[in-house]
Amino acid sequence: MMKLYGSMKSNPAGHLEIGGCDAVTLAAEFGTPLYVMDEEQIRANCRAYVHSFARHYPNSEVVYASKVFSTVAMCRLAEEENMGLDVVSGGELYTALQAGFPADRIYFHGNNKTAPELLMAIDAKVGRIVVDNLHELELLNELAAARKTAVSIMLRVSPGIDAHTHHYIKTGMIDSKFGLAIANGQALAAVRAALARENLAVHGFHCHIGSQIFDLKSYTEAAESMMSFVREASVQTGFIAKELNLGGGLGIFYTEGDTPQPIERFVQEIVKAVTVAAGRYDLPRPKIIVEPGRSIVGEAGVTLYTVGSIKEIPGVRKYVAVDGGMTDNPRPALYQAQYEAALANKINHVSVQTVSIAGKCCESGDMLIWDIELPVVEPGDILVVAATGAYNYSMASNYNRNLRPAVVFVQNGKADLIVRRETYEAIIQNDVLPERMRKLPAQY
Repeated sequence: MMKLYGSMKSNPAGHLEIGGCDAVTLAAEFGTPLYVMDEEQIRANCRAYVHSFARHYPNSEVVYASKVFSTVAMCRLAEEENMGLDVVSGGELYTALQAGFPADRIYFHGNNKTAPELLMAIDAKVGRIVVDNLHELELLNELAAARKTAVSIMLRVSPGIDAHTHHYIKTGMIDSKFGLAIANGQALAAVRAALARENLAVHGFHCHIGSQIFDLKSYTEAAESMMSFVREASVQTGFIAKELNLGGGLGIFYTEGDTPQPIERFVQEIVKAVTVAAGRYDLPRPKIIVEPGRSIVGEAGVTLYTVGSIKEIPGVRKYVAVDGGMTDNPRPALYQAQYEAALANKINHVSVQTVSIAGKCCESGDMLIWDIELPVVEPGDILVVAATGAYNYSMASNYNRNLRPAVVFVQNGKADLIVRRETYEAIIQNDVLPERMRKLPAQY
């Protein structure tokens, strides 16, 4: 039985309802595949973070990690909920600026920011550029000097914490493409270098230990390690960090066995760890910044598909194919991610068979879910896959030249389109045909 999140429930028609909207009606109106985002659940999660920190540690800022789901509407929602914004590319920064998001509340991340991206950030006057490495530090100083300005930065540090999660989404270890390691002296060398640069103003340190984390001990260890480094930097250079960004990564529920921790407890553990360490090292308590993403939108999103072909291999497996797949959800292929699902038009029916959900791509690895219990499945049924609000839209592709899905916000029985479904014309809009190959296009 699929877990129902937020406003999801069964309605009198026996259909799944989200935000007061019938999922079957949504599929008919907007087509499938379709990303459906429960706006009230998203806002509730934002407020849980903001209000918890306001109670326990007012000198704080909650920054939405937009890489998990970035659209103009989502950036506007984050602003309305009094959050900052974390961007990791020129495209995400451009989206934020087009949404009218206050630039001074934007944190710009990335391990290989290009010169044009950095210039965009400098010209927009973003709040903080989070410097990942020594090459970027020198490049940023040169670009800021050319603009005759000073840039506010944080230094991304690797605290050496092994968060117990998939190895592709561990980011706080010494052997990582991200950040400056404390253990080998790179981080301290970067502090010295940054303080010596005339066009860089250092405000503090950042770390991010990984994603889909359930063990809060990982965060307390990271906070302790970072505060220890704050002390070391103070002793060695005289610089006392005023800001400490501890990243995000709090896990959510995808399938049975996942044990997500309450946001309030996450906040309390971080506040306690920083406070205790500040006292131990005789340091002023820094501003705490966190960057939740998955835990904001993950459980608030579902994907609707229409069932197509069904193939049964006697004694082996029954394949149920849908009109999407790895193009709208590459996570099963990338991370062996697992999901729960149900039939939105048969939400109250009893599960009577084991099937595997296949995508439509010309790729053997395009499998969304292996061996799931469902009611009798028929072509035309609407399959709903839960907890797809994070990383699905943002990682969607045009593999096989499939169209990327539309996205809707739902609340109080109203559905608002926030991303239009792609068109075939849009897929080829950047294709260029050399003059020597041109002929009249075929007419369809």
